[in-house]
Parts: sequence; structure tokens; C-alpha cells
Amino acid sequence: MGITMQLGIRLHDIKKAPLPERLRIAASQGFACGHLALSKVISEYSTADGALTPGFAHYLKNLFAESGIDIAVLGCYLNLANPNEESLKKNQARYLAHIRFASLLGAGVVGTETGAVNEAYRFEERNHSEEALRIFIKNLRPVVEYAEKMGVIFAIEPVFKHIVCNPKRAKQVLREIESPNLQIIFDPVNLLDISNYQEREQIIREAIELLGEDIAVVHIKDFKVENDELISVAAGTGEMDYSEIIRFIKKEKPYIHVTLENTVPENAETARSHIQRLWEETSL
Repeated sequence: MGITMQLGIRLHDIKKAPLPERLRIAASQGFACGHLALSKVISEYSTADGALTPGFAHYLKNLFAESGIDIAVLGCYLNLANPNEESLKKNQARYLAHIRFASLLGAGVVGTETGAVNEAYRFEERNHSEEALRIFIKNLRPVVEYAEKMGVIFAIEPVFKHIVCNPKRAKQVLREIESPNLQIIFDPVNLLDISNYQEREQIIREAIELLGEDIAVVHIKDFKVENDELISVAAGTGEMDYSEIIRFIKKEKPYIHVTLENTVPENAETARSHIQRLWEETSL
């Protein structure tokens, strides 16, 4: 078998079941890695900061190893620009706990999106301001410094509605933080909006050009346009053309973790087969 990507799935997109059962399903569907959001897949016991002990980390590490599944992303998608100081401190503490946990777990990256300037974590125009970017970078810095101490990669995921809304802003964050432990989760659909989706080929090309070297994980989903909005759907069920992304992965990112998003239990295997087939059909 030649060089390939390692296709995975968000474990909370698998049917609701205890984590060992979700992992068994993921392996049976041909997935090689998983996106693990602790509180979304574990409800039978605590996943609070204090619960993230070395023993718990080693239990999970062994569980994933037995299933033959890598932990591509340990997800901790909290708002690093929350204007409520108390909430912000709790969020930062949660990131530090995840980073410490990831260092024992062997997770590929601790992953996050890039926040909003309100407590509701919703889109407003001010998210795209220079002021918002300054707030995000200031609050991100101590988190990345801790990731450096723990030998963990912290990866940010640019999203149109959030503060790091395009490839240029993501590049600016990388330059200003200037840490080998800060990298990128590249989700092409998350860079799109009803206002720009028709320029998606140019946006994807720019993202690869500016961020390619620092891309640690790729997320794959699709989109449809409904009622003047972009709706995220499983790969192969919408309008996305993945050829540019797959060529980039084939050429530059051997064995990278590529996780599917917005699947449901009924279409996850079909989405994986679709992307695998495109991989096999795409030439450099």
C-alpha cells in the first residue's frame, strides 16, 4: 500500500454509546483516527478538569491503541475572547488541563476554534476587527506557552464567523505567536460563508499557500446552500470539490490525520468511501 492519508471521524458523530463501543464502530467502518471531545462522548463519568488524571489518560491511550485508532484531535472548543473575565479564566484553565492530558494521551493536537467577542460565542461584525484579533492573540499566548512546556501541539481552526476568519489572519496569528507548537486545523468549508462561497477555489488556494506548512490536521465536510445560508453536510452530499485539497495532501502531507465532520451514523461509511475513492482517482 502506498503513502496515504489517515481518515477519521468525530467520535461524537457515531451513534450514542459508551466510548469503547464507539471506537469499535469507527474501526469496523474503516476509520484510522478520531476527533475526541471528552464531554461529548463520555457521560457516564466525570471529564471535568480535575478528572483528567494520568491514570485516565493511560486508560484512554490503551483503549484507543487496542482499537487501532489514533487520537487525531483532543477537542476543546471554548471561547478565548470571552469578555467575561471569570469565564475566560475558566476557559484558559480548561485548555491547560487538556494540554496536560494530551501530553500523556499521545493526542496529535489539542484543537480549538478562535472565539467571538461576546459571551454567546456568536457572530458579530466586531469579531472581524483588529481589536478582536488583539484580544484573541493576547489570551492565546499563555495557552501556547503552556503547550510548549508540555511538548504538545496546539492547533487553531480558522472559521469565517469567528475572530480568525480567513487565511491572512491565521498567518498573522502564527507570525505573532511565533511558536513551533502552534499549528493549524484546516477546514475549507469553515472558511466559507454565503458572501464568499463562490470564490471557494481561490480561498482554498490561498489557505494552502499561506498556511500549508503549518497545517497539522485537515477536516473534511461538504455544504449546501439553503435559504441563503450555507449548511454543513457530510462529504460527497453537497457542492465541494476536494481535488485541490487532496492533491495538496498527497504532495505535502503523508499520513496526515484527516477527519470527517457533519456525518451521521447512516452516511459516515459512504462519506469515507467517497473521499478514499477521490484520493485514489486524484493524480498529482
